Order: sequence, then structure tokens, then C-alpha cells
Amino acid sequence: MVTVPRLVVAAPSSGSGKTTVATGLMAAFAGRGLSVSGHKVGPDYIDPGYHTLATGRPGRNLDAYMCGPELMAPLFAHGAQGCGLAVVEGVMGLYDGASGQGELASTAQVAKLLRAPVVLVVDASSQSRSVAALVHGFASWDPQVRIGGVILNKVGSDRHEALLREALDESGVPVLGVLRRAEPVAVPSRHLGLVPVAERRGDAVAAVAAMGAQVRDGCDLDALLALARSAPAVPGEVWDAAQTVGAGAGGGALPRGSAPDPAPRKPAGPRVAVASGAAFTFSYAEHVELLAAAGAEVVPFDPLRDEALPEGTRGLVVGGGFPEVYAPELSANEPLRKAVAELAASGAPVAAECAGLLYLARSLDGLPMCGVLDAEGRMSERLTLGYRDAVALSDSVLAAPGTRMRGHEFHRTELAPGAGSEPAWGMHQPERRVEGFVQQGVHASYLHTHWASAPGTARRFVERCKG
Repeated sequence: MVTVPRLVVAAPSSGSGKTTVATGLMAAFAGRGLSVSGHKVGPDYIDPGYHTLATGRPGRNLDAYMCGPELMAPLFAHGAQGCGLAVVEGVMGLYDGASGQGELASTAQVAKLLRAPVVLVVDASSQSRSVAALVHGFASWDPQVRIGGVILNKVGSDRHEALLREALDESGVPVLGVLRRAEPVAVPSRHLGLVPVAERRGDAVAAVAAMGAQVRDGCDLDALLALARSAPAVPGEVWDAAQTVGAGAGGGALPRGSAPDPAPRKPAGPRVAVASGAAFTFSYAEHVELLAAAGAEVVPFDPLRDEALPEGTRGLVVGGGFPEVYAPELSANEPLRKAVAELAASGAPVAAECAGLLYLARSLDGLPMCGVLDAEGRMSERLTLGYRDAVALSDSVLAAPGTRMRGHEFHRTELAPGAGSEPAWGMHQPERRVEGFVQQGVHASYLHTHWASAPGTARRFVERCKG
């Protein structure tokens, strides 16, 4: 049973102030000495980095499209274990989900699966009495979604606040906070959203502190905590990487009441190097946990600083991020580029997603990269964004042919060619195409996947690392 006090921070639309309020709540309650867990609905990698700063715990994603609705409560419970409060930041508008899929992957769906009360953040800058109609509409649209309160953002004056409160008195939804119109907290953006924490750690710490102060001063924290504590228990088990990896090739949790066979302690398994640092910030915390549970010794390294792979590396994982921003520095680190190419040429398992795909290419914006793939990458004017249903087309270190996975693409770059002679994936939305590269031990693709949805992926990768 999941019994952690919890809130979902949602909004009528993007740009209403969800990130400021959610991160500010995490920081404010952590400042009170409460152990807080931060979560983000959807595939976003960047916001959880700010959640991590606010809470001191890994920020985690809850994506019902990639992982399936059935894993939302178990993954939430795993991330929130031992906490006195969990704050879940929503995505887009409260009822917005995967295109053409109804409520799937929406904040509303996740709130219902977690049986969590919703705090609606409303941009009140251009309205007064109409706010009551807006809140009433959101509160009554789905009776299973419990909107427990409203935080009014961008309020202009005491008079404006009084008008808003008077209107909302008639709605029956309490006002739990009022944030005045002010200069936004300094969190710079660029072509894929906010600049990640790893690229501006000092400034990011200051920004999170400012969010915490803004929310602390403008919100009724006692009322919000009481609302969080009113959430009922959620039936279900806590997701566990070790148990999940032992669940057989089909993935998922072991049957209720079963347990992995006991095994004697073993020496450290194959060493898997995982790219980190400012250029490669896009990863899900569960990936490393699954690799370790499958028997790997996981060692992070920074391609911007380290001139060699960790000694004894038997496998390599290079996730997403912003290689286009750091292309000159990545290219200048020639010793590491050669080491990566040599590892790939040896047939060792290499898994690369999006930024990792570009790093393995021959070049990026004309600058030499690792040269593992005979392809060239460059920045593009076109943003590629959306969920994907994919099927593995080639036998690889991640999947057997025919394996179906759901993923997400999010990039403003392009690679030519976009697929090798043995493509990684076949996809049918938004158009039918093949994508990615499988060669020797390399699996490289633009597709971001969440391995919790298919734990056989981590187990297969680590087994291939053992040789």
C-alpha cells in the first residue's frame, strides 16, 4: 500500500507556473526539515534536475505512455519511500495527454492512479471573476479528479487578489496560495526548454532557493500539507529493480507473494560506463538501478573532462542531452573519442540514445565525433517531438527482433543517413519509417525509452557485457 502524503501540481495550460510552484513547494517543505520526493509527469528530463536540487533526492518521472498506467503507483512508491511528502509536477494542461489517446499520459490520469489531490495553478494576470468559471470547469470535468485547492499566480495587487478570492468563494475550491506578479525566477531556456541543472549548478541552486522563498511567502504550507495527508492509501506493491530484473524476459513485477531465488553474494559484475556531465544529462534514475540490479558495476564518467573510459569498461551507455551545445569540447577530447571507437570496434555493448547517437556519429555540425557510425549530424530548424510506438527490427544488445517498446523523441537535430543497414527500430507514427543503427554491439537511436517498462532490456545488456 502507498501511504505517502502527496500532491499533484497541475494547471489549465502550459506556462501557468507549474514548475515554479512545484519546485518551490519541494524546496519550502524541505526547508522545514521534511523529507520530500519530487516527481514529474511525462518524459521531461530537465525539470527533475531542479526537483533533485530542491529535495536532495533523485527526481523521477511518471510516464503512463512509456511505462503503462499499471506502473505509475509502483514507480511512485519506489521513488517516495521513506518520505513525509511527495510533490508531483504535472505536464501541459491538467487533462492534456498523448495525442489522440484520450487521457493517457495526462496529469489527470496520473493523479487518479495515485489517488492524489490536485492543486491547480492558475495564471490570474488577465482575469478576475472569470477565474471561478475556469476553476469550476476544471473541478467538475472529471469527478474522479479531486481538485483540493488553487494557487493564484501573477496576481497584480491587493485589490486584484480580493476580487479573485471573492469569486472563488462561490466555487467551493479553497485558495491555498497567492503569488504576486513579479520578475520570473531566473531559469534560462533554449531550444529544448530549460537549461539543465548540470550546466549552471550555482545559478540553479539560487533559482531553486528563490522559488522556495516565493512559495513559502505566498502559500499556506500548513493547509497544503494537510491536503497532502488527506490522500488515501493506494493499493499495490513498491517497484523494485532487483525483483523486476528477475521477472523473466517479459519484464514486469514478479507475481504477488513471490520472490527471487536467494543467491550467494557475487563479486562485482561487468563494469558499465555511463556518460554524465553537462553534455549528457538526460537519463532516468531507474536505468542505473536496473543495470546495477542486473549485476553491473555502474561507473559514471564525463565526456567533457575525462580523457579515458573507466578502467575495465565492458559496456557503455550514452544517454540524451545537448551534444550540439558542447560539440567543440566533445570534439576536442580526441583521446576519449578514440577510446569509445575502440570499445565499439571490439564488439562491446554500447547503448546510445539521441545525444549519444550524435556523439557516435562521424561528425556533428562539421566537428569530428567518435566515428563509430557512418553518419553526420547537424542542428535543424525542425523540432522533432512526440511519443512513438516502436518495434525492434534487428537483434541487438537491447532487444530481440520483434520486441515492442514505447518511447519518446525530442530533438532539434538530424542525422544523415537516419538509419543503418540494420535499423534499430521500425515506427508507425507520425509516419512509417525505420530509424537508428545496430552494428556489432552498438545500438544507437534517437528514441528515448524507459527501461522500467521492459526490464529485460537491462538484463540483456548486462549479459552481453559478460561476454
